[in-house]
Amino acid sequence: MKIVTIVGARPQFIKAAVVSRAINEKNNEAGNGSIVIEEIIVHTGQHYDQNMSDVFFEEMHIPTPDYFLNINGLSHGAMTGQMLEQIESVLQKEIPDVVLVYGDTNSTLAGALAASKLHIPVAHVEAGLRSYNRNMPEEINRVLTDHVSTFLFCPTKQAIENLKEEGIINKDGNHIKSFPNRFQPDTYLVGDVMLDAAKYYKQSAKKPKFKLPEKYILATIHRAENTDISDRLKSIFQAFIKISKEIPIILPLHPRTMKFVKKHNIQFADSDIYIIEPVSYLEMVYMLERCKLVMTDSGGLQKEAFFFSKPCITLRDETEWVELVDHGYNVVTGSDTENIYRTCFAMLDEKITFDSKLYGNGDTGKKIVNVVVEI
Repeated sequence: MKIVTIVGARPQFIKAAVVSRAINEKNNEAGNGSIVIEEIIVHTGQHYDQNMSDVFFEEMHIPTPDYFLNINGLSHGAMTGQMLEQIESVLQKEIPDVVLVYGDTNSTLAGALAASKLHIPVAHVEAGLRSYNRNMPEEINRVLTDHVSTFLFCPTKQAIENLKEEGIINKDGNHIKSFPNRFQPDTYLVGDVMLDAAKYYKQSAKKPKFKLPEKYILATIHRAENTDISDRLKSIFQAFIKISKEIPIILPLHPRTMKFVKKHNIQFADSDIYIIEPVSYLEMVYMLERCKLVMTDSGGLQKEAFFFSKPCITLRDETEWVELVDHGYNVVTGSDTENIYRTCFAMLDEKITFDSKLYGNGDTGKKIVNVVVEI
């Protein structure tokens, strides 16, 4: 069978690495050089910075993309539209059995739309997540992708419940009697591919070139809801400055965020904030293992903090990963300076036992491939 995998952003490279490795294992099991699954990788180019893209393929041994579309630096509509057009051309040429998309980016939505309009089955990895904030472009992407997908691979039980509440799948698992011919996607609780990645790549963690403080907080900030609103961005950085006077903060800064930091004239010269360029995944793993706490507006990093037994503060007004909040591993603070500051030191002082199995057993990639190969 033939799979076309659509990727374009850092988290998707990591997730795709897990499934690509599981595909290779499935092919190796067949023996005699047989190819059970042929994977064609399409890189949209959504993340084009060297440290946001190419380095992930190199260090994680992801197969070189068969297609690189080089679509980036545009508005959401223009970017998604160009991706849709070019992905459609690739699919018409390759004629795959299924298109595999990850997460909630513009690349995800474009891949799902292109495939569904060509009547090619869509498999959505990380299906069913909801923040219930329609101002987030990611929320629109994930909702629409779920609605056109044929196979929904859910990381948590809550994700499945979200799909039931929206009517994407029926609450009793059966077709609605009044609509006997209604399309119903196949839904699977498989766990989280990011746990697979954390367990596998932990052994290959790479020490960054710069010297790390003995104790530090690891922070990231990149979402439009924070970067595009000057008051929110300034408030978050005021919290960082205040916190850094007591414990240093390592801040790999997304290029887009740096642009807004300069635009809003945010100053942090008197702080103990280490502003660094985006790092590779293996360097991020190294820093995650050694930090005391994570502060982020990233969805993926909230989970990665949990995988490495680190408390987390989410610099947003909501999160898709509600189970982390319910278990006390994560606190949603919004952008308020004092709330971030108080929560930070409360979390540092608290003794948290990271003993819950919220995201499976680290075999999600194999589960996904075992389903796909039967299509």
